[in-house]
Amino acid sequence: MKKLMLTCAAAALISTGAMAQSTVVTTTGTSHAAAVQIEPEYRTKIRSYVTEHKIRPVESREKIVVGSPVPREVELESVPAEWGPSLTKYRYVYSGERVMLVDPSTRTVVQEVE
Repeated sequence: MKKLMLTCAAAALISTGAMAQSTVVTTTGTSHAAAVQIEPEYRTKIRSYVTEHKIRPVESREKIVVGSPVPREVELESVPAEWGPSLTKYRYVYSGERVMLVDPSTRTVVQEVE
């Protein structure tokens, strides 16, 4: 009886492993969020900029989140040079007390600056 139970358990494990191996995950497009690296001192500069310049948050019916496009009615702002040279190719939106970096070619949010 024990041998039969062990054989059944082994068969279940093997079939589970085979099923897991046959599952294929395909990712299309590129992930910009992982590519955007913001040094801590630039994060501080970004937060200071928004406070010092009294940037008003945009209002949108849709929530603006990483990975989603910014609605067309929301104006994208140019990233100031003081935020760092690697970020000037992006635009930004200040929404809900968060600065969101946006790829201007797709209007997709690529990074949230906390």
